[in-house]
Amino acid sequence: MEHFNAASAEDLERTLLACLRSPRWARRVAEHRPYPDLDSLLAAADEAAYDLTWSDLTEALAAEPLPTLPPDTYSAAHTALDAAHAAYEARFGHVFVICLDGLSPSQVLDRILEAIRSRLTNDPEEERVVAAEELRRLARGRLLEALRGAGNCALSR
Repeated sequence: MEHFNAASAEDLERTLLACLRSPRWARRVAEHRPYPDLDSLLAAADEAAYDLTWSDLTEALAAEPLPTLPPDTYSAAHTALDAAHAAYEARFGHVFVICLDGLSPSQVLDRILEAIRSRLTNDPEEERVVAAEELRRLARGRLLEALRGAGNCALSR
Protein backbone atom coordinates (compact mmCIF):
# COMPACT_ATOMS: atom_id res chain seq x y z
CA MET A 1 0.00 0.00 0.00
CA GLU A 2 2.87 2.33 0.73
CA HIS A 3 4.05 2.23 -2.92
CA PHE A 4 0.50 2.73 -4.20
CA ASN A 5 -0.13 5.73 -1.97
CA ALA A 6 3.26 7.29 -2.74
CA ALA A 7 3.31 6.63 -6.51
CA SER A 8 3.51 9.61 -8.80
CA ALA A 9 0.28 10.64 -10.51
CA GLU A 10 1.72 9.47 -13.86
CA ASP A 11 2.75 6.04 -12.54
CA LEU A 12 -0.53 5.57 -10.74
CA GLU A 13 -2.58 6.54 -13.81
CA ARG A 14 -0.60 4.11 -15.98
CA THR A 15 -1.07 1.35 -13.41
CA LEU A 16 -4.78 1.93 -12.95
CA LEU A 17 -5.48 2.21 -16.68
CA ALA A 18 -3.66 -1.09 -17.20
CA CYS A 19 -6.10 -2.62 -14.71
CA LEU A 20 -9.22 -1.11 -16.29
CA ARG A 21 -9.18 1.15 -19.36
CA SER A 22 -11.57 3.69 -17.90
CA PRO A 23 -10.15 7.14 -17.20
CA ARG A 24 -13.12 7.89 -14.95
CA TRP A 25 -12.49 4.76 -12.87
CA ALA A 26 -8.75 5.49 -12.63
CA ARG A 27 -9.40 9.10 -11.53
CA ARG A 28 -11.90 8.04 -8.89
CA VAL A 29 -9.55 5.45 -7.42
CA ALA A 30 -6.56 7.82 -7.49
CA GLU A 31 -8.45 10.75 -5.99
CA HIS A 32 -9.16 8.89 -2.77
CA ARG A 33 -5.54 8.27 -1.85
CA PRO A 34 -4.09 7.59 0.62
CA TYR A 35 -5.70 4.27 1.44
CA PRO A 36 -5.13 2.93 4.94
CA ASP A 37 -5.17 -0.70 3.83
CA LEU A 38 -5.83 -3.08 0.95
CA ASP A 39 -9.48 -3.63 1.86
CA SER A 40 -10.15 0.11 1.66
CA LEU A 41 -8.49 0.34 -1.75
CA LEU A 42 -10.43 -2.65 -3.11
CA ALA A 43 -13.70 -1.26 -1.75
CA ALA A 44 -13.01 2.08 -3.44
CA ALA A 45 -12.10 0.35 -6.71
CA ASP A 46 -15.31 -1.68 -6.58
CA GLU A 47 -17.41 1.40 -5.81
CA ALA A 48 -15.80 3.31 -8.68
CA ALA A 49 -16.54 0.40 -11.02
CA TYR A 50 -20.17 0.22 -9.90
CA ASP A 51 -20.56 3.93 -10.65
CA LEU A 52 -19.39 3.72 -14.28
CA THR A 53 -21.88 4.70 -16.95
CA TRP A 54 -22.50 2.51 -19.99
CA SER A 55 -20.36 4.94 -21.99
CA ASP A 56 -17.47 4.43 -19.53
CA LEU A 57 -17.95 0.67 -19.69
CA THR A 58 -18.04 0.69 -23.49
CA GLU A 59 -14.72 2.54 -23.49
CA ALA A 60 -13.21 -0.03 -21.13
CA LEU A 61 -14.66 -2.95 -23.11
CA ALA A 62 -13.15 -1.62 -26.34
CA ALA A 63 -9.68 -1.95 -24.83
CA GLU A 64 -10.15 -5.43 -23.39
CA PRO A 65 -8.31 -8.31 -25.03
CA LEU A 66 -10.17 -11.53 -25.72
CA PRO A 67 -9.60 -14.25 -23.15
CA THR A 68 -6.69 -16.42 -24.23
CA LEU A 69 -6.48 -20.17 -24.32
CA PRO A 70 -3.62 -22.23 -22.94
CA PRO A 71 -0.86 -22.71 -25.55
CA ASP A 72 -1.49 -26.45 -25.98
CA THR A 73 -5.16 -26.04 -26.94
CA TYR A 74 -6.07 -27.88 -30.14
CA SER A 75 -6.99 -25.90 -33.29
CA ALA A 76 -10.66 -26.99 -33.35
CA ALA A 77 -11.08 -25.32 -29.96
CA HIS A 78 -9.67 -22.07 -31.36
CA THR A 79 -12.14 -22.30 -34.25
CA ALA A 80 -15.06 -22.91 -31.87
CA LEU A 81 -13.97 -20.05 -29.66
CA ASP A 82 -13.54 -17.66 -32.61
CA ALA A 83 -17.08 -18.48 -33.77
CA ALA A 84 -18.48 -17.99 -30.27
CA HIS A 85 -16.73 -14.63 -29.91
CA ALA A 86 -18.04 -13.51 -33.29
CA ALA A 87 -21.61 -14.48 -32.36
CA TYR A 88 -21.31 -12.66 -29.04
CA GLU A 89 -19.91 -9.47 -30.61
CA ALA A 90 -22.58 -9.52 -33.31
CA ARG A 91 -25.30 -9.79 -30.67
CA PHE A 92 -24.00 -7.30 -28.11
CA GLY A 93 -21.66 -5.02 -30.05
CA HIS A 94 -18.67 -5.45 -27.75
CA VAL A 95 -15.99 -7.96 -26.88
CA PHE A 96 -16.79 -10.83 -24.51
CA VAL A 97 -15.16 -10.40 -21.10
CA ILE A 98 -14.84 -12.92 -18.33
CA CYS A 99 -12.75 -13.11 -15.20
CA LEU A 100 -11.01 -16.48 -15.07
CA ASP A 101 -9.27 -16.03 -11.71
CA GLY A 102 -8.81 -19.26 -9.84
CA LEU A 103 -9.21 -21.57 -12.83
CA SER A 104 -6.57 -24.03 -13.89
CA PRO A 105 -5.44 -23.89 -17.53
CA SER A 106 -7.34 -27.10 -18.22
CA GLN A 107 -10.62 -25.45 -17.13
CA VAL A 108 -10.28 -22.24 -19.18
CA LEU A 109 -11.65 -23.40 -22.55
CA ASP A 110 -14.71 -25.11 -21.08
CA ARG A 111 -15.47 -22.13 -18.84
CA ILE A 112 -15.18 -19.59 -21.67
CA LEU A 113 -17.35 -21.60 -24.07
CA GLU A 114 -19.92 -22.35 -21.37
CA ALA A 115 -20.10 -18.68 -20.37
CA ILE A 116 -20.43 -17.39 -23.95
CA ARG A 117 -23.20 -19.89 -24.72
CA SER A 118 -25.03 -19.00 -21.52
CA ARG A 119 -24.62 -15.25 -21.93
CA LEU A 120 -25.77 -15.28 -25.56
CA THR A 121 -29.24 -15.99 -24.15
CA ASN A 122 -29.19 -12.74 -22.15
CA ASP A 123 -31.06 -9.71 -23.36
CA PRO A 124 -28.76 -6.72 -24.04
CA GLU A 125 -29.57 -4.95 -20.76
CA GLU A 126 -28.97 -8.08 -18.71
CA GLU A 127 -25.67 -8.67 -20.53
CA ARG A 128 -24.55 -5.10 -19.78
CA VAL A 129 -24.89 -5.88 -16.09
CA VAL A 130 -22.95 -9.15 -16.44
CA ALA A 131 -20.20 -7.54 -18.55
CA ALA A 132 -19.87 -4.68 -16.05
CA GLU A 133 -19.48 -7.18 -13.21
CA GLU A 134 -16.85 -9.13 -15.14
CA LEU A 135 -14.92 -5.90 -15.81
CA ARG A 136 -15.08 -5.04 -12.10
CA ARG A 137 -13.72 -8.48 -11.21
CA LEU A 138 -10.96 -8.18 -13.83
CA ALA A 139 -9.97 -4.73 -12.52
CA ARG A 140 -9.87 -6.04 -8.95
CA GLY A 141 -7.64 -8.96 -9.91
CA ARG A 142 -5.32 -6.78 -11.95
CA LEU A 143 -5.10 -4.26 -9.12
CA LEU A 144 -4.10 -7.04 -6.73
CA GLU A 145 -1.43 -8.13 -9.23
CA ALA A 146 -0.16 -4.56 -9.46
CA LEU A 147 0.16 -4.33 -5.71
CA ARG A 148 2.13 -7.57 -5.69
CA GLY A 149 4.38 -6.10 -8.39
CA ALA A 150 3.48 -8.81 -10.91
CA GLY A 151 1.87 -8.80 -14.34
CA ASN A 152 1.30 -5.95 -16.77
CA CYS A 153 0.12 -3.38 -14.28
CA ALA A 154 3.03 -3.24 -11.85
CA LEU A 155 3.74 0.05 -10.14
CA SER A 156 7.08 1.61 -10.88
CA ARG A 157 9.29 1.65 -7.82
